[in-house]
Amino acid sequence: MTENNTISTLQFDRHRRLRTSAVLRDLVRETYVSKDDLIMPVFVDATISGSQPIASMPGISRFGLDAVAAEIDEIVALGIKSVIVFGIPDHKDDTGSDAWSDDGIVQRGIRLIKSRHPELVVIADDCMCEYTSTGHCGIVRDGEVVNDESLDYITRIAVSQAKAGADIIAPSNAMDGYVAAIRAGLDAAGFVNTPIMSYAVKYASSFYGPFRDAADGAPQFGDRSGYQMDPANRLEALRETASDEREGADFLMVKPAMAFLDVVREVRNASDLPLVAYNVSGEYAMIKAAAANGWIDENRIVKETLTSIKRAGADLIITYFAKDVAARIDARTW
Repeated sequence: MTENNTISTLQFDRHRRLRTSAVLRDLVRETYVSKDDLIMPVFVDATISGSQPIASMPGISRFGLDAVAAEIDEIVALGIKSVIVFGIPDHKDDTGSDAWSDDGIVQRGIRLIKSRHPELVVIADDCMCEYTSTGHCGIVRDGEVVNDESLDYITRIAVSQAKAGADIIAPSNAMDGYVAAIRAGLDAAGFVNTPIMSYAVKYASSFYGPFRDAADGAPQFGDRSGYQMDPANRLEALRETASDEREGADFLMVKPAMAFLDVVREVRNASDLPLVAYNVSGEYAMIKAAAANGWIDENRIVKETLTSIKRAGADLIITYFAKDVAARIDARTW
């Protein structure tokens, strides 16, 4: 075909030169997701033996203490270096006592995991919603989640988790002042070197639905909008992160991830602390459901999703896809 003379005289950039082969595209790729970026959630359940699949989260299960070791062995064998532990207790009460008991389910799970794999970084979720009879993240008085009284219990949880061997405390309760309270409590108990991974930006999101099935943590009345953030707010996220950083947070987190990538970037620009994004249960479940129906290519969608989270500025990603991704990296199909 004869070249158009007008086109031949145009001056424009040839961006496609860097896309002409897979090897060349690899050479100029800007963002990578590696095993070092991944944190795998683990649910330890005091009410079961063996494992119990979570219907709304295909491929994810709860594990009794007799079964969690095998799950951790698999995670470690895949080269994943960190887990975050959530617990399902065998009883609940108005103060969530199993959350701060030295013999609580998370504490027992941590001790088991660390005795088996001391090199694995174990993050302990510090919240009360799975443990309170109300399903709320703090102490309820006259129908209201009270902030300051809740801080005392949240600090007790952190200290008991550190005593059990947790490497990092990750408070997800969304109370004001929780980082300052936990830092003071840990320091007083001798855990001055235990870092805090603050859920600094935690939205009152509909994407948490499957997690509430997984952890039996749905509120028994109302919702969590009085203490978790309004999804419409961006500037509030910067105020929250600035407060937690001043109070002594060692990591910052944005949760959820996919619908809030703009906030991940804002927080990255505002702080030089390590930044974590939580690729939450609803995000996981949507991809799994669409893939099961043949509507999407799961592997490609997962890669695109996690890469977008890294590209937005996250250093670490808590994701239920961690094991799948690690296996694909080993198989060179990532």
